Amino acid sequence: MKHEMKKFGDIDLSRKILQAVTEMGFEEPSPIQAQTIPLALEGHDVIGQAQTGTGKTAAFGIPTVEKTAEKSRHIQALVLTPTRELAIQTAEELNKIGKFKRVRTLPVYGGQSIERQIKALNRGVQIIVGTPGRLLDHLHRGTIKLEHVQTLVLDEADEMLDMGFIDDIENILEMIPAERQTLLFSATMPAPIEKLSLRYMNHPQRVTITRENLTVPLIDQVYYETRQKFEGLCRVLDVEETGKLIIFCRTKRAVDDLSASLDARGYSAGGLHGDLSQIQRDRVMKKFREGRIDVLIATDVAARGIDIDDITHVINYDIPQDHESYVHRIGRTGRAGRTGVAMTFIEPKEYRQLRLIMKLAHTKIQRRELPTASDILERQKELVQERLVKTLQQNRYDDYHTIISDVAAEGFDLVDIAAAALKLSLEGFQEDAKSDGDSFGDTGGAPGMVRLFLNIGRNQKIRPSDIVRAIASEADIPGDTIGVINIYDRFTFVEVPEDVAERVMNIMHRNTVKGYKVNVEPARKR
Repeated sequence: MKHEMKKFGDIDLSRKILQAVTEMGFEEPSPIQAQTIPLALEGHDVIGQAQTGTGKTAAFGIPTVEKTAEKSRHIQALVLTPTRELAIQTAEELNKIGKFKRVRTLPVYGGQSIERQIKALNRGVQIIVGTPGRLLDHLHRGTIKLEHVQTLVLDEADEMLDMGFIDDIENILEMIPAERQTLLFSATMPAPIEKLSLRYMNHPQRVTITRENLTVPLIDQVYYETRQKFEGLCRVLDVEETGKLIIFCRTKRAVDDLSASLDARGYSAGGLHGDLSQIQRDRVMKKFREGRIDVLIATDVAARGIDIDDITHVINYDIPQDHESYVHRIGRTGRAGRTGVAMTFIEPKEYRQLRLIMKLAHTKIQRRELPTASDILERQKELVQERLVKTLQQNRYDDYHTIISDVAAEGFDLVDIAAAALKLSLEGFQEDAKSDGDSFGDTGGAPGMVRLFLNIGRNQKIRPSDIVRAIASEADIPGDTIGVINIYDRFTFVEVPEDVAERVMNIMHRNTVKGYKVNVEPARKR
């Protein structure tokens, strides 16, 4: 049974849900959403076999929120996830889907005060997203009751099996009414998961998302890691020899915002997304083809059908949601035997998703450092000097004389004042940035380093070389930047540079070292 559709509007969804989905920037359903949502709305139990990053959260989230009665204070849906990170992420997405319907979702997980969760529960919640262990705590205390649950979702079931949660899940399943809908999602279907589905599901419909055989174009692929993507993008645009380039954003709003910001900085940019009329779209594309704008900013859907051979650069301003989207995007450049460059901007927390894209697309994306202000100045020196001389020749800067005189009166050198004024005009004013490491508190690491705690040690036959090899290869950092490593019987401390600490934590947490799954967190100062 397969449902085909092109837009979310083709599904029988309420106005409030469609409004939320539109605001989230979803333009059309991914394959798993297109097949799962109609089945779930019809009331079927569903087994979905799909990888992370295929849009499965919305696949179960949209029908779950749609079927939830907003005026009832009872818990009507339960989503079980293997990790607290996934619980938080899933709850955030369900709250966005339920925004206009006023359906509240609460994540419950270990590591957060149970009292805080009880207070939130008392305020009234309709959907719970939880890890099995913490959920059982609440059930034993009587602070969560499941007798009104109509929808149960088991997300990443194979991961929950690997983590030893299968008995906990069965205990929870016994406490939920038998008259319910069950949706189960798993990347693989090992025998215990099949057994679980046979025992607890009612004639489930199967949805399997097969991977396309995609060919990655032979072009340079690089990524930049930064928390200030816009500044990073401007730096890259200033030093790269670019012709026509396409920048991809995740949502329509992001396209509009980035287009306005680039225009304000003097770049010739045009936006393309699903809200534009055909006339507006044709106008933007005509300007792009004729070279009157150099930068086209688009969503994935809006970029379909663009057939231009001389695009030199594709930039993923927002990381693609999956490897298929990545390959489709970067295939816009390097056509007709030409060379091309694909650049991806990521925040530290998105490095895991980038690794997944590399793995599934069978490609290597090289890390590159952002150009510095001096790199940009070196490239632009002649142009800046030329403009400065012309400005002096025009002799229309009297209004600024008093400012310079006042600053000079404070004892500053005139050449320094001129250089500072030039910096201000080219880079804008920037406060001294606080170190990224501030967010970790004092972990007891050496200056410039963050000390991390790993829950593996000598008992698992771990050696310093294992730690260095794992972190260097997984987090894509040179092994010689890793600092002091202290290995004890059941845990290890390792120091890593502040600027990569967040990335190391994100990629290593729940990863494996010598076959052991590890938890990673900032160390507490000794």
